[in-house]
This record gives sequence, structure tokens and C-alpha cells, in this order.
Amino acid sequence: MSNSNHKLPFWEKISYGFGDLASVLFWQTFMLYFTYFYTDVFLIPAAAAATMFLVSRIFDGVNDPLMGILADRTNTRWGKFRPYLLWLCVPFAIAGVLTFTVPDFSPSGKLIWAYATFMLIMVLYTAINIPYTALMGVISPNSQERTSVSSIKFIFAFAAGIIVSATLMPMVRSMGGTDAVTGVINEAKGFQRSFMVYGAAAIVFFLIAFKGTRERVVPPKNQNTSIKRDLKDLVTNRPWLILLATTITFILFVAVRGSVTMHYFKYVIGSQELTLPFLGTKMYDFIDLSSAYNTVGQVSSLLGVLLVNWIARIIGKKKAFVVFFIIAIFSTAILYFLTAEQLGTIFFFQITGSMTGGPLSVLLWAMYADTADYAEWKRGRRATGLIFSASTMSQKFGWAFGAYVALNLMAQVGFQPNEAQNPESLRGLLLLFSLIPAGMGVISIIISLIYPLNDKRVKVIELELEERRSKQE
Repeated sequence: MSNSNHKLPFWEKISYGFGDLASVLFWQTFMLYFTYFYTDVFLIPAAAAATMFLVSRIFDGVNDPLMGILADRTNTRWGKFRPYLLWLCVPFAIAGVLTFTVPDFSPSGKLIWAYATFMLIMVLYTAINIPYTALMGVISPNSQERTSVSSIKFIFAFAAGIIVSATLMPMVRSMGGTDAVTGVINEAKGFQRSFMVYGAAAIVFFLIAFKGTRERVVPPKNQNTSIKRDLKDLVTNRPWLILLATTITFILFVAVRGSVTMHYFKYVIGSQELTLPFLGTKMYDFIDLSSAYNTVGQVSSLLGVLLVNWIARIIGKKKAFVVFFIIAIFSTAILYFLTAEQLGTIFFFQITGSMTGGPLSVLLWAMYADTADYAEWKRGRRATGLIFSASTMSQKFGWAFGAYVALNLMAQVGFQPNEAQNPESLRGLLLLFSLIPAGMGVISIIISLIYPLNDKRVKVIELELEERRSKQE
């Protein structure tokens, strides 16, 4: 098959994107609202929640390579990776509702429920998302087409992020209702009902992705199945190892800040009276402000994703990653020096940080597909599912440690849910929202500078693989 025939139909790229629309309805909630849900709604102490996040996410992260190995060895008439979208979309949606259900149990019973449902949703997320992500590595043998698919995938991802940021907390408020006596919102009921809606939508979106895509890249015909060889190939794949370390520190950059966004607006920014064009003057509470902040960030990220493919073609994926990341880090660090009265400036840096930080995931996942090609080129073996699953494991470890660091620091500085915070607690929240994640970002950039697969080398590998495959046909 010649390189010119590798162009994917636009509808197939769109269909693939619907899978991330489904996944990110949940992942965006995990990133931005899980710590708030467990500390302020489920009412688990911050230190206990921190331990739960760490234990559960490490358990789940270890499952990722196992799922990748399983997917690589799955053979059906639909391919290796697509069938999991069909098989698991309904159980995944049901688990989402159970996770956001607050039972009327004792404190220990509630903690057991939280552990069980949190681990269940994470295992099912792994089981459906690993094959979905690996599908990008076999949807086309062309690196540029995969970058295009990655861009569309993240357009849908940030569209889902916009939906979650703009609708989740307002849905929680409207679906939960308020207590007739106290006027307090029943957030527990609101979260549960909201995820009935999100779950139903996710089922439809996963089925569109299943129906509209195809798998085109298969392992070499003479490749022998060997878990030991696959794992050895993975841990000796130098470009992948560098990308893994880059991803872990990048996710720490995202996760530490994301874990405390709701707390930052609830306790640092608070309610504010604002005069806005066409809306006049009114009081906005932390739900309004945080929802607007997250929505602005997701819209800005989407705009960045629309530009990144064009910029990456001009300067290369690696250079684009570094330039965008530097701007995102600065936009995060500067927030430490801003006060609640500078809300407009805080929103401005959310725009610049998100417009440059959002596309970083697009570039990372496109580069992971390149490392799968590199492994096949160097050793004559391909384990796409394992490559992507082990990479997703790094995301989960990063997120686990990010939430663990955030919640533990909150506990150490005296954080108490639904109360006015002491000055030390407020400063801790501010650090977690600005300088601490910025430091993680600097480490990530330093690691990325030694990544060896520039676009010129990737093109050489791609052409050599194409020649090998044509001889095997």
C-alpha cells in the first residue's frame, strides 16, 4: 500500500473522536471534581481520601499493561481493540452512577463503598480506554494521519471538557434540589443524577466510535506471541521511556492544579459581585465562577488543539511541545502572585495557559504512536496495545500522586471542608494551584529535551516500515 493511499476518511476520524467524547465526560470529572466530591460531598477526611486515591490509582495503573497485553492478543472479526468499546460501554456507565452515589452508611461503611466503587470505575475505564487509545496506533500506518487523528481525538476531548465544565455543577445544583429549611443544595443527589445523564451519552458515543472505525496496521506476520519479549521490547525502547517520564511529570503539572481548582474558587476566590456586559451586576458564587473558569479553559484548549497540527507540521512535534509548555508553565506560576480582586487577570492566564497546555496531550499521544513504529522498525515486533496501555499507566500514576500530594498538603495545613480556612490552609491551596504544578512542568520540559525521535527520523522509519510490509504481502 503506497503512502498516498493512507489518507483516512474524514468521517472515520470523527467517529474515532466520539470515543474520547465519551471517555472525557468521566476523565474530566475525575481530574477536576473527584477531590471536591470526596472531601466536600462524600465527606471523607482529606488524608483518608489521599490514601484512597494513591492505593486505588496504583492498583489501577498496574492493570493498564495487563489490559494492553490482553488487547494485543484479542482476535475477533472486529479486530483487536474495537470490540471492547461494544462490550464494556454499558457496564462502564452503570459503574459511573454507583461511584457518584453517596450511601447512608457509617463512616467506615462509606469509606469501603468509596474504595469499591472508585476501583470499579477505574478498572472499567482502563478496560475500555486502553483498547480505544491503542486503536489510534493501528488506524493508519501514516504518522501524519495519526497526528491528524490525535488532533481530532483531542478536539472531541476538549469538547467533552467544555460540556463537563459548563454543565456538571449547574446540573448538580438543579438536579439535586435544595433543602426547604436550610436552602443547602443536595449535591449528593445531584452528582448521582448527573451521571445517569452522562452515562447514557457515553454509551451512544462509544458505539459510534466502534461502528465508524477500522483497524489497518497488524503485527508482522512472523511475530511470535511472547509476553516476556513484549515487555523486554517495551523497557528497552528508549524513546518510549523518555516519553513515559515526560508524561508522568506533565500529568503532575495538570493533576496537582486540577485537584484543587474547586477548592481554590470556593475558599480563595469566594463569591464576588461582578458587572458583566449584557448581564448587568449580580453576585456569582464559587460554582458559577469555577464553572466559567473551567469552561474558558476547555474552550481555549480546543482552540489550541485546532492550531497544533498546523504548527507541528512547521516546526515539528518536539519543538512545538517545548514552546507551548513554556507558555503554559508561566501562565500557571504567575497565579501565585494574583489576588481574588484580580479575577480578570486570573481568567486571562487561564486562557493563555490552556491554549498552550491543552495541545500538549495531542503531541504526546502522536509521539507514542511513533514509538510503536520505532519498536517495530528496530526489533521487527509490534505491541501497540502494550505501548499505549503502559503510557496510560503513567497518566494514572501522575494523577494519583498529584491528588495524593494535593490532599495530603491540604490535610497538613489544617484544611476543613465547608468552613472558612486558616491563612496557612489558604496559602497551601494557592501553592497547589500555581508554583507546585509549575515546578513539575519545568522538570517535564527538561526530560522532553532528550527525546530522540524528531519528525525527520520518524519519516525515515515510516518509509522503511512501509517497504518491509510491502515485501511481506
